[in-house]
Amino acid sequence: VQLVESGGGLVQEGGSLRLSCAVSGVTFSIPAMGWYRQAPGNQRELVATINSGSGTTQYANSVKGRFTISRDNAKNTLYLQMNSLKPEDTAVYYCRAEWGLYGSWGQGTQVTVSS
Repeated sequence: VQLVESGGGLVQEGGSLRLSCAVSGVTFSIPAMGWYRQAPGNQRELVATINSGSGTTQYANSVKGRFTISRDNAKNTLYLQMNSLKPEDTAVYYCRAEWGLYGSWGQGTQVTVSS
């Protein structure tokens, strides 16, 4: 399974970005996918997850109400719409796929929010 993120960049505080994660190398619907982020000097942390079957989503408290995770199964793509961005959202954002006992990470995309 290959995951390729895109959509990161530099944005001013209060701005918006949409991240995409293109999934390839699979012939089945991955049951669980998510976005994580890692800021310099910090551990990687969960941002949001989505279940393909139920559509259930989960968010970190710090992004609730500002970020929205979604997926387009027909396009094998995961999205993260980020609104009202804050400087503390600055990090490398990673896409994550999990199926059974297995998992895969993307290479990450940098998001920088200036104040």
